Amino acid sequence: MGIILTVAPTGPIATTADNPHLPTQPHEIADAVAAAYTAGASVAHLHFRDGDGRPTADLGIARETIGLISDRCPILIQLSTGVGLSVPFDERAALVELRPRMATLNPCNMSFGDGEFRNPPQEVRRLAARMRDLGIKPELEIYDTGHLDACLRLRDEGLLDDERMQFSIVLGVRGGMAATADNLLTMVRRLPADCVWQVVAVGRMNLNLTAIALALGGNARAGLEDTLYLRRGELSAGNQPLIERTTELVCNLDLTLANVEEAERLLNLPARATVSAPDVSTTREVGHAG
Repeated sequence: MGIILTVAPTGPIATTADNPHLPTQPHEIADAVAAAYTAGASVAHLHFRDGDGRPTADLGIARETIGLISDRCPILIQLSTGVGLSVPFDERAALVELRPRMATLNPCNMSFGDGEFRNPPQEVRRLAARMRDLGIKPELEIYDTGHLDACLRLRDEGLLDDERMQFSIVLGVRGGMAATADNLLTMVRRLPADCVWQVVAVGRMNLNLTAIALALGGNARAGLEDTLYLRRGELSAGNQPLIERTTELVCNLDLTLANVEEAERLLNLPARATVSAPDVSTTREVGHAG
């Protein structure tokens, strides 16, 4: 089986003041994703920014970005419903009305750096149900040990399919689990059988924990959302150096990368959905940083 490599080009927190190579506009994000696809990425984890570089759940910007990416390459699209700490939950949840193949489902409220990441339990349940109805695969982002239990409760309630559940173990966010090998091992041991998982290591432990995850049978994610630096004191000149060092790591471990078709099978993705205009009534009903 190949390794699923996800590119996370933008994220909700960093700005171009932190790293001038951060893509924020639709064509910049599309360029970064297309280059990552050429280098071996099969999934694109997408956040969007407005014209001033602020996190946004604007459906027009999202649709434009997805269209530009789809014109360039057939990479699998995974929309973040995390968006940003200041964006209301209902606006974030409305992104699933674009019918992506995958979208983030964040199961719990939490402190996030100096802010608060709001994911109210009943709103999460409604979003999970809407994603189930639309045939969208949830990417379950777990920032702490109890978040896994919350996901398993959603599964037991019938809101999540228990076949090939997809988890992202997020380490290094202040308010969540620290970026340590012990925390990663603890979470991997507790994951349900037959799930698909990756580590999202934020900050300086990004490469180390990615290597450990690959050795444990996990997948990989790379990009400026997770770390702005290629090495200590050296800003990454865009997403591509981070993608290339991850593909080199995969090669050095004598592993192979999954192409898009293989990733579809490994993730047990539903049939392709068509990006369309949102249903306003549904948007109001269901309405991060993941």
